[in-house]
Amino acid sequence: MAGKGLEGVIVGQSKLSDIDGEVGELIYAGYDIDDLARNTTFEEVCYLLWNGELPNREQLQGLKDELQANAGLSDEMLAVLRTLPADADPMAALRTAVSALGTFDPNADDISAAEVRRKALYLTAVTPTLVAAYDRLRNGKEPLQPKAGNSFAANFLYMLNGEDANETRCRTMDVALVLHAEHAMNASTFAARVTAGTLSDVYSAITSAIGTLKGPSHGGANVEVMNMLREIDESGEDPAAWVHNALEGGKKVMGFGHRVYKATDPRATVLRELADKIMAEAGETRWLDLSDKIRAAMAGEMEKRGKKIYPNVDFFSASVYTTLGIPMDLFTAVFAIARMPGWTAHLQEQYADNRLIRPGSEYIGPRGKTVTPIDQR
Repeated sequence: MAGKGLEGVIVGQSKLSDIDGEVGELIYAGYDIDDLARNTTFEEVCYLLWNGELPNREQLQGLKDELQANAGLSDEMLAVLRTLPADADPMAALRTAVSALGTFDPNADDISAAEVRRKALYLTAVTPTLVAAYDRLRNGKEPLQPKAGNSFAANFLYMLNGEDANETRCRTMDVALVLHAEHAMNASTFAARVTAGTLSDVYSAITSAIGTLKGPSHGGANVEVMNMLREIDESGEDPAAWVHNALEGGKKVMGFGHRVYKATDPRATVLRELADKIMAEAGETRWLDLSDKIRAAMAGEMEKRGKKIYPNVDFFSASVYTTLGIPMDLFTAVFAIARMPGWTAHLQEQYADNRLIRPGSEYIGPRGKTVTPIDQR
């Protein structure tokens, strides 16, 4: 009998990524995430997920050119974004926008390998433009189109903040995207594959993924981390006391533990190093200082309880994103930007060897009931 939430159940095969939660290992197509984060770019990782190997210089430049060519927004899509209320959840806005993209694509229902690849590239390229454009519109600013020659990460920061980011900020954004690009059969990836399994179109499958990621149990953890940091900062309470009181009161300390990692989340290690660099350069280290105090307090509390629990990637991404000038309610949308190549790589696998995903369920209701005439009920 399966556990709740399909825990421990293998629902398919994939060549894209693997997680060994016992030792804290994450690999993309055979490459360790630490190696990729330190030595590649997001564009290279996109190529890897879609092709199974890292690109050479010519292949990488070709992909960059394609991403650049597909990153702009049409007047029709800008008109759609302008109709959305300024107080909408950015993930709801993104979900609506991606669904709308499908209505403007005359080949939306074509799920041939070439068309799925084209849409994978298009959706990866255009998603940061959609997110940045919606944020600017809701703040009374005109959207910016991507700049030629900018990297993927640099363009997102430019379109969001209206100015070019320096090398440290661009590299930090790039690594954050690499770290979130793929993560095996998580909830949103599974949702995308379920939708694709019906032979529905790519836009519908990605809309399913975005809707699933929107849920706070999946995509909103770093928002809760930032809320926690702000709460402690504003209260002036000693972080160690706050952590102790939270645990004694049965409250979850956000950013610690993970559904699949029983050891250190390998993504957190890299992001912690980047956080140190970017915040020192910005001259604003309070969020990282506070995070380190919370981490030390948690380590002490867990030792007393004979347990081990480690910070996950969300624990550091919250303060990193804040330092990069990303509004807190856009954190999950940034997650979607990063995960698009992973989602679409899974769709390529699903369509190539499709079988309708239709699990069974265990009935636990009553049996043997008979209908009472309506006048006697």
